[in-house]
Amino acid sequence: MLEALRNAFRLPDLRRKMLYTGLILIIYQFAAHVTVPGVNRSVLDQLFSDDEAGFLSVLNLLSGGAVSNFSVIANGVYPYITASIILQLLVPIIPRLEAISKEPGGREKINQFTYYLAIPMAALQSIGQINIFESQLNTTEPLINGFGFNFSGGDSILTTTSVIVTMTAGTMFAIWLGELISEQGIGNGISIIIFAGIVANVPANLYRTLQTHFIFNLVSFAALTLITVVVIVIIQEGTRRIPVQYGKRVRGRKMYGGGATHVPLKVNTAGMIPLIFAQSIVTFPAIVAGFFSGNTAVRIQDTFGNQQGFIYWFVYFWLVVGFTYFYTGVMIQNQALAETLQKNGGFIPGIRPGRRTQEYINRIVNRITMVGAVFLGAVAVLPGVMQVIQRIVLGQAAGGGNPNPALVISSAGLIIVVGVVIDTMRQLEAQLLMRNYDGFMR
Repeated sequence: MLEALRNAFRLPDLRRKMLYTGLILIIYQFAAHVTVPGVNRSVLDQLFSDDEAGFLSVLNLLSGGAVSNFSVIANGVYPYITASIILQLLVPIIPRLEAISKEPGGREKINQFTYYLAIPMAALQSIGQINIFESQLNTTEPLINGFGFNFSGGDSILTTTSVIVTMTAGTMFAIWLGELISEQGIGNGISIIIFAGIVANVPANLYRTLQTHFIFNLVSFAALTLITVVVIVIIQEGTRRIPVQYGKRVRGRKMYGGGATHVPLKVNTAGMIPLIFAQSIVTFPAIVAGFFSGNTAVRIQDTFGNQQGFIYWFVYFWLVVGFTYFYTGVMIQNQALAETLQKNGGFIPGIRPGRRTQEYINRIVNRITMVGAVFLGAVAVLPGVMQVIQRIVLGQAAGGGNPNPALVISSAGLIIVVGVVIDTMRQLEAQLLMRNYDGFMR
């Protein structure tokens, strides 16, 4: 791999692409430290000191520290991802969108709609993120001076509008940086932006984790990372190959078509999208409870807002499993494999073309998705399992504020990191093979 990396740097065009990608990531990290105007820094620091292993810490990890700084790009590129998911779900439901997607250049139009939808999603996420922060404050001081929707005074209107516009513009700036990487750099730009945000905050999280119980946390972190990465690679690369035969066609004196191939169905088609869905849903009760008072509201916040307890991890696991099946079904439906095979003269041996083929594919997908769903669910609850192990090994007092080695880089973060690394290595390999060099992956 090191030799292949040196070969990549010897080629002027590849070297330029790699350096360009690095430059864009440096710009992104600088932007992650530009704070939104009007933020009360002391209140923000106190908020994160009280949430050492909670939901805010996970958000901060996935943003590369932009959330703890309340940066202009604190939303990251997640509004774009949310908009993309929404359109993927709407295309098979709305006939007009489905017709547009099948037209020449239809995918480009859908991508354009995604950019348009990302703008209101960024504004809504900005408001939601500030409300989440303020619902967890233990002080009467506001997080952002003058922010609110009580428009009785002019200052409130100007402050609220400027904060929402600034954070929305920051999101679109991050998306633009990702597009620059896709066009002139190496890899998928949006994925690499997320990857950089996750990796940038790992050293600080690891240092904080190793401040207490050094040996235990170091061994736990190394073992968890190694085992999880190996399992992620195995599951992410796992496929079920369905054999496909193409019929021969005779035109004049020539014979066209024929031959056998296969359709690869991935074990984990959904990627890490179910983790994002489940995380959003499982924390929603805590957000709602933050607007109420009383013992019941406090118990709901403690259960679903602090990422602790059997109920939280049990609900989280089954939400991940359920969303995995749901999103995989949507993805398979959008691909329309049976229809595509029939149009191209292909068929699965022993299976009638058309509806029978679709039913056969759905049956296979449901079986292999069980492995992917359980895998994602297990990865999702890994921090909870680590909490139990900490209490057993270090004693009951080890819970609470003790740094969790599983949160140095979260489960969803590991899946993103491994997936982006594999995808980028394959793109570099393809570039090197075009120039007769051995690639990274043999």
